[in-house]
Amino acid sequence: MKKVFLFVALAATIGFSSCTNKQAQIEKARQDSLKEVARLDSIAKVQADSLAAVAAAAAAAAADTLAQVVEVN
Repeated sequence: MKKVFLFVALAATIGFSSCTNKQAQIEKARQDSLKEVARLDSIAKVQADSLAAVAAAAAAAAADTLAQVVEVN
């Protein structure tokens, strides 16, 4: 009877340890995925801000050239 009980306890321990390891791997993969999404979002935000700055500079340069006074002799 002791051998059967020890065998069941050993099987349960192995089962729990393998489930815990897989669960930890799944959680790590989920966290890595969220980090990658956050990284890509920050890159997209920087690119959008850069494009907005370039567009604003181009608009300012265009307005600057239109505002030049032409002297007539």
